[in-house]
This record gives sequence, structure tokens and C-alpha cells, in this order.
Amino acid sequence: MTTYSDYLKDRTGWFFGLTGVQLSLLALGGLPVWLTINSGRWSWLMLWVAVWVVLTVLVVVPVRGWTTAQWVGVLAARAVGGAMGWTRWQSKVATGSVDALDRPDLPGVLAGIDIHPGPPYAHHLTRVAVIQDHARRTWAATAVIEHPGLGLTEPEARDRMGAGLAELCEAATRTELIDRVVLQVRTVPDDGAEREDWVRRHRRADGPDLARRVNDILAAQLMPAAVRTEAFVTVVVSEDKIGRASKQSGHGVAGRARVLYGAMAEVEARLLGSMGCTRVNWLDTRSLATAIRTGFEPGDRATLMTADIAARSGQRRMATGVPPAAAGPTHAITDLRCYRHGDWVSITDTILLPEQGAVLGALAPVLVPSEAGERRSLTVTFQPVSHQTAGRITGREEMSAITAAELRRRTGRLERAKERRAVGKVKATDEKLARGRSLVRASALVSVTAPRTWSVAEIGRRLDASVRLAGYVPQRLDGAQDSAFAAAVIPLGIAGLSRRR
Repeated sequence: MTTYSDYLKDRTGWFFGLTGVQLSLLALGGLPVWLTINSGRWSWLMLWVAVWVVLTVLVVVPVRGWTTAQWVGVLAARAVGGAMGWTRWQSKVATGSVDALDRPDLPGVLAGIDIHPGPPYAHHLTRVAVIQDHARRTWAATAVIEHPGLGLTEPEARDRMGAGLAELCEAATRTELIDRVVLQVRTVPDDGAEREDWVRRHRRADGPDLARRVNDILAAQLMPAAVRTEAFVTVVVSEDKIGRASKQSGHGVAGRARVLYGAMAEVEARLLGSMGCTRVNWLDTRSLATAIRTGFEPGDRATLMTADIAARSGQRRMATGVPPAAAGPTHAITDLRCYRHGDWVSITDTILLPEQGAVLGALAPVLVPSEAGERRSLTVTFQPVSHQTAGRITGREEMSAITAAELRRRTGRLERAKERRAVGKVKATDEKLARGRSLVRASALVSVTAPRTWSVAEIGRRLDASVRLAGYVPQRLDGAQDSAFAAAVIPLGIAGLSRRR
């Protein structure tokens, strides 16, 4: 089984892992110490040394991923937001003040989202929902995909799928148009609506009574613990790139949608090819609104699916789906360590890659609910890096690694295995870039959603345990649970990586 470990740190500090801001603060904080020594005021020396040590701890030492100074800023911002009422949100549907049903009404970082029906796409003649994010100046489209999974595949087939994912990332880099590709998998409690419809249509009246009773008993015992998996892929293009290309395809939403369709076709070809997907269906406005609604309210899926089944069978005329204005929750509350939306509560972690490498499909256990009624969601974001930027990054990393190795050799320090491996990774990455491969920034988020009456601490503990059992390191995104939930659960292509570091 192939282990993938050719990844580098996203950011390397200038001096012993410190950033420029941290190094400047430490230098300024140590200036009084040197001035005291220079003037010979020894009685003040211990005081300034103590102040410098405290400043070093506040600026350098991380606590759950953030330094103490960053934690102070987060807690201060939360206090101000709570006092101003910014941590609470209520939908317009709940207050009866909806202006237009086709305008999404979503909380938090999703407030700047608009959904437009695009022109007919390819031979399907379906109007794909074009997602416009005004805040981040991006355009996106989402598809629901079907994949046989990796659980029962042979190592050779799994390697081919891994190579297909690499080809997808390289194609996204070569287009110089795609900003990121987001893959999302959600496991939701199976409500049994599809099974009941299938049984109703296929059960024979003259069938054996024993088989009927056994089938009913198995359904009653197994359905409460059954889960259903749904997978999405979202292609995101920035306004800076699509705006220039859309001048040749027409202006406005239609012109940008035609340019976006070209990127979608390239991604779809790779998904149906070496990655092994059996179906790629780009969502229209109604289907996308349903996916958003079931992300915020997993319990509504049974009602929506029952209405769709009744409408398709012609039993009665029923309204299906939800309008974009009603796709969000009725209310939402942002807490420090969780996100409460409607009748549900969610906790989101980011996943740190292990030093020893990762195996394709190792995160599958994270998607398994630990208790009936949970919903798990895993989102992986791939952001292509241009060849020019990748060359500069790799050259800087290689120079830093060679300089550090030479410094250790001159000072007589023993080079450890971890340091030799880091140097080897940088050189191997440079060789692959020279052969035409691409560099991709990757991030992963995992979220668990449970009924609001459950213990939040227990939900988070089980999520962290699942990530650790899979061989990865979880990092709770305290203070940003609303944004993390939007990126991990809602298939709108919200960035899992910040542009500003």
C-alpha cells in the first residue's frame, strides 16, 4: 500500500521557526534588557528579564494552535461580538420578512452568497447553479458524485485512483483558471425513505409471509443505525481570472458561467476517468438549496425525500425541495467551541498531516458515526499553486534546508534522521516540479453534527478520538466554529485555507 509523504510545511519561520512579526516583537522586547546591561543598572535587570520571558511566552508558545496573544484577541473579539449581538442570527423566513425566494439567506461567512441559474450545460441541458461569493470574489459550481469507495479495492486500483487525484490537481494547475477544488463527503443517518418506496413498489402481495416478517424485523432493527453517504465536488474560480476570460464569452453571469463550464468539464473528465466515479451530476438551484438545507438540518432530509418520491410516482401534486431563501437554519448561535444551528449542534476540527505520511483512504473511519443520530462530514480542499510560485517556494525551502545542514555540520551537531528526511523531501519535490508535476496546498476539515440536547463535550471528544485512531492529529478550531462549519459541511466551496497567513 502506497504511503504519501511528499508534503512540506505550508509556512516556514525566518529564524528558528519564528515569523517576522514574532522576531521583531522579541527583539523590541529584549531591547530594554540590553540597555539596562549597557548602563549598569543591575537592580532593574531582573525585572526586565522577567518581562522579556513573559513576552516570549505570550508571543511564541502555542496553546491549542494559537499563541496566548492570539487567544487574547479571539476572546476580546468574542466579547465584543456577544455584546453587539453578532454571535446570534435569525433567518428572514422565521420573521416573515422574505424579500425574494430566490435570494439565499444564510448566516455568517455565507451571507455574501448568491445563486444564479446558469445557461444550459453540455448535453444534459440542465441549468447548473452558479454560486457567486461577493465577499471572496469567487464563482463556483457543485456536483454530486457517486464513487464505489476504497474499502474493498485492491492496492493496484487504489494506487490508480491516487494517481487520478494527482492528475486532477495537475489539470487544475495547468488551466491557470481554477482557484481550488473541494471534495466533500457527508454521512447522514438513513431515514429509510428510499427503502420504503422500493419495498412498496416491489413487494408482491402473494409473497411468503415468513420472508415478509423477517424483512420487516431486520428493517426495524438495522435502520436506526444505518447511514447514507453523499459526496460533492465543488470547482471554485476567482473573479480576477474568470473576469478576464469572460470578455470573449459575454459579460455578466452568463459569460462567467460559460468559462466556468469549461473548468467543470475538465474536472468531470478526470472524475469519470482514472478516479473511478460512476456519476457526476452538477446541481441546479433547487438541488443545491436542498443540499444546503440538509447540511444545516439533517433531520429534514426524510421530509424532502418523501415529497420527491411522491411527486415522481404521481400519487399527488406536492411542492418539492426548498427555495434558496429557506435553505438556511431558522436561527444560529456561535459559541467558542461549537456552533448551534436550528435543533442541532456541530463541532469542527482541522486535520494535521502526520510526519510519517498518509495512506489514501485512511480517513474513512472518521466518517463513521460513533452513535446513532450523528452526522459526520469530511472536506478536503486542494488549492493549485502556479509553477512560478511553486518554483520560488521550493527554491527557498531547499536553500533553507541546505543552509541549516551546513550550519549543523560546521558547529559539529549530529544530523538527525528527521532533519535528513526533511532535506530529502525538499530535493524530491524540486525534482518532481522539474518533471512537470504541480504543487498543491491541501487542507482538511472534519465536522460532527448531533441533536442539540446531546453533550457538546462528549461529541467533541468522540470526534477527536476518531481522528487520532485514523492516524492523524485533530486541532479544534476554537473561536471560528461558524466559519469552519460552513467550510466543512455546506457544499458551496467556502475556502478551507486563508489567503492571508
